[in-house]
Amino acid sequence: MFAINHAATALIIKKVFKDVPIIWLLISVQFMELLWVSLNFLGIEKTTTDEEVKYVGNIHLSYMPFSHSIVTMSGVGIAAWLVIAKLFGLPEVGLAVGLGILSHLVLDLITHSQDIALAPFINQPKFGLGLYFKKPIPAFFLEIAYGVVCWWIYEGSFTLLIMIILFNLANLSMFFKAIPGLEQKMAHRPLLITTVVLIQIIVTLIMVDLLS
Repeated sequence: MFAINHAATALIIKKVFKDVPIIWLLISVQFMELLWVSLNFLGIEKTTTDEEVKYVGNIHLSYMPFSHSIVTMSGVGIAAWLVIAKLFGLPEVGLAVGLGILSHLVLDLITHSQDIALAPFINQPKFGLGLYFKKPIPAFFLEIAYGVVCWWIYEGSFTLLIMIILFNLANLSMFFKAIPGLEQKMAHRPLLITTVVLIQIIVTLIMVDLLS
């Protein structure tokens, strides 16, 4: 899922774990993506594109065995829970953070093409339902509906709802090939893609934090 809806997931977790500061939850739901950004900037993980980028399906997360592998991120989620709960004596925070990390993996398995590895150094099989590639328009409506459901469960303000909707609409051209957008500048420019994702993460986390 796109940044705004990962950030919106923190609202659901906050609803359940009312005493956990939302900043912990916002970082946890985007931990995987922040790791992916770092590893792309370092050249360890790689993103490629088709000759033209007209929608999200033309962007390929071609090598990300560390930030987006099922075994690694499941392990990180469990480890975060245990360390925060046992070492720091914060069981609620530990469980909430662990769930936040795992939530990103689950949502990406639903939307990504088959680019999520089982574990590092295991090239096949790879997982992902492929909604972005196969069904981009339904994927867009799934994204916006998910963000609204997160807001509804959280019982957030009207301003928060409008912000979630607007950030989803800002990604419209990524799902509709006929609508031109920044993605047209992304062909063979993986670091531009990474930078745009990083900016989206930072801005959406700040906005959800402020409006929640």
